[in-house]
Amino acid sequence: MRRTLVGAVVATTAIGLTITTTAVAAPDRDGLTKAQRDALDVGLQVAPKTVGSQAKAAPGPNPYLANLPSLEDADYFRWNKQMRAAAERRADTAALRANRRAATRDMTGVAPAPPFVHDEEEPAGSAGSNDTWENAEPIPQFGTNRNRNNRLRILGELADLPGATPEDVEVTEDNGAIPLATDTGIEGSGAATTDSVLGDGPHGSETGDGSNDFEFFSMEVGAGQSILASTLGGPSGTDTVLAVYDADGTTLAAADDSAGTLQSELTYTPEEPGTYYLLVAGYDFFGPLPNDPFDSGSGNGGADEGGYTLDLSVQQIDRDFYSVRLRPGDTVGAVGNGAAQTLAVTTPSGEERVGGTNTDASSLYPPTSPLPGGGNTTVSYVAEEAGWYAVEVAGGTGDYDVTVEAYRPGAEVDETRRTQTVLLDFDPGRVNAGTWGGPGVREVSPFSAFVPRWGIPRASARQVERQVLQEVRANLRREVQAGGLNPDVNVDVLDARNHQNLIGKENVSRIYVAGTIDETGIPTIGIAQYIDPGNFGHEDEAIVLLDVLSEPAGPVSSLNTFIGASSDRVAFVSQAVGNVTAHEVGHTIGNYHTDNANDVHNVMDSGGANFADNLYGVGPDGIGGTADDENIGFRTDTYSPVEGFTGLEDTLNVTAWAYSGR
Repeated sequence: MRRTLVGAVVATTAIGLTITTTAVAAPDRDGLTKAQRDALDVGLQVAPKTVGSQAKAAPGPNPYLANLPSLEDADYFRWNKQMRAAAERRADTAALRANRRAATRDMTGVAPAPPFVHDEEEPAGSAGSNDTWENAEPIPQFGTNRNRNNRLRILGELADLPGATPEDVEVTEDNGAIPLATDTGIEGSGAATTDSVLGDGPHGSETGDGSNDFEFFSMEVGAGQSILASTLGGPSGTDTVLAVYDADGTTLAAADDSAGTLQSELTYTPEEPGTYYLLVAGYDFFGPLPNDPFDSGSGNGGADEGGYTLDLSVQQIDRDFYSVRLRPGDTVGAVGNGAAQTLAVTTPSGEERVGGTNTDASSLYPPTSPLPGGGNTTVSYVAEEAGWYAVEVAGGTGDYDVTVEAYRPGAEVDETRRTQTVLLDFDPGRVNAGTWGGPGVREVSPFSAFVPRWGIPRASARQVERQVLQEVRANLRREVQAGGLNPDVNVDVLDARNHQNLIGKENVSRIYVAGTIDETGIPTIGIAQYIDPGNFGHEDEAIVLLDVLSEPAGPVSSLNTFIGASSDRVAFVSQAVGNVTAHEVGHTIGNYHTDNANDVHNVMDSGGANFADNLYGVGPDGIGGTADDENIGFRTDTYSPVEGFTGLEDTLNVTAWAYSGR
C-alpha cells in the first residue's frame, strides 16, 4: 500500500502518515468537498481509516450511535470490524437465549418451540420460481400470533448460474475517465479479468501530477443482467474502491472494504439495459471518487496506490423471496449465513423497507434484546401494517441458512399497562462517561452554564429547560400519537430535577443534557447507549453535550451561527436542543441514522452536515427562531448510505411501537 501525495495542503492520517495533497475543491458550508459529498451519497466514508498497529488506539465514538460534528471523524471501517466481532460474540450467548425464551413466553403464554424449518421449494441449480416479491414462497406457519411460530429457519440455495469464461483485458493508460474507459468486450453478458496498477498513470504519484489515478471499464449490460465486480482476489495491501456509473456520469452504486478487508466487491442490477462503467480507485479520505468522471485529472490527490486484480462479470444472478405474515408493531430480526450476504424486507405493496449487505449492527442492541445477529448480514424492522411481507435473500452462490424471528414490542411484555418515562437531566453533577465509551465517571457542567453563550440570561435557564422538555415531549408523544400508527402510545417526558425519585427506577430512561467534550472525553454532540429496535431495554441512557452547540458563530454545528437580531433566542435554542435530544432518544428505541443530504428533514438524520435544516429547524431565511422555522420530527426517510443499510426507515412507526401501551 502506498500513499504518496503532492501539492499544497498538509494533513496527518490516522495511520500516522503526514501527507500533502493537490489543490482540493473548496469545501461547502459543512466543510465537505464535492468529492466527499459524492462519496457519502453512495455510502463511502470520508475519514482516515485506522489500520495496522494504530487499530489498538481508541477509535472515537461509534458513528452509528453518535451525532458527530463532522463525518470526517467517522471511521466506519474500524467500527464495522469491531461491531462484527462483537456481534459474533453475542450471537449464541446464554443471555440471548434467555431473552428469546422470555420474550416468546410473554408474547404467547407458552415456552418457545424450536424454530420452524422451511426448505426452499425452488429446484436446486435453477432460478426464476421465487425471484421476485410477487412470487415469494409463502411460509404461513410463521408469525407472532399464539398459534404460529415466531422463529424461522430458511434453508435454501442461491444457484450458481452459467456464466461466460473471463477474458483477459489489457489496461492502457490513460483510462481515468468515462470517455477513456477500457473496453471489457462485455456485450449484454460476459466476464473479464485484469491485473493492473493504481498510480502508474499520468495522474498517479510516480510519474504523474498526483491528482489520483482512476481506472474506468466499459460494458454493455443486457436486460435483467447484474454487474458483479471484485478486487478480493488481488494484492491485500491496496485499498480499492469500486463504483458504477451510467453514461451520463451519475454514480449509481459504490463499495468499499468488503469481507473485513481493504478490498471491495460490488453487485448492482441496473434498472435499464445499456452502457455502464465500472470505476476502480484507491481510497482517499479527501474523496475517493473523481470530481468529474469525464476528466481523468479531477481527483483530489491522496488516494491509495498499488496493484490490484479485477474480476468483472455481467450475468443473471439468483435471488430468493419468502413471504411471512406480520402484524403492525411486529419487530423482526433476520440473519443471513452461508451464501446469504444480502437480506431485505419488502412491504405488502413491494416497497423495500430495509436491506443490508455484509452489514451487522446487532452488537448495538441492548443486553435485554431477543433479536438475533452475528451472521454475514443482520437487519431489523418494525412492521407498519398487517399483511404478507417478503424476505429477500441474495448475494453469493451456494447453500444458505437464514434466521428470521419476530417479537411484539418490548413494552408489550405482559398484560400490565406500563408507562415508559424519559427523564431529562439538565444538572446531573456527575455522569459515567464509560456508558458511551468514555473514560469513566466525570463531573459535568449543568445546562444553565451554557445558556449565556447563546445570548440568553442565565436567570432564564429554567425557562429554556422547560421548553426543551416540551419540545422533546412533542416529538416523542404528541406528534407520534397524531401520526396514528399506534393508537396506544404510552410515554412521558419529565425533568429529573423535579422527579429525583425516578432516577434508577425500572422503565425510566435517563437522558443527560449537560457537559462538554473535554469533561466527558467523548468528541461528539450527542451519543446513545444502544440502538434498540422494539425497545426491549427500558433503562437505556444517552447524553447531549453543549459545547459544540454553543460555540461562537461560524461552525454549522453551532446554534449561534443561525442566531440573528430577529431571532427568538429562547424558542430557537429550546427547539434545536430538544430536537438533538429527541435524536438520541430515537436511537435508544430502535431508530438508525437517516440520510442527511436529501430533502427529507428528519430528527434521525445523521450528524456531520446540514444541521440547520435537519435538526435545528432553521427555515428558508437562514435565521433560527423566526416565523419560517420548520417543525422537525420523525419521518419516513432513506437510511444513511454510509452506514450500510438500504431502503426506507419509517422512524415515526419505530417510535410509535417502541412506546406501545398495549
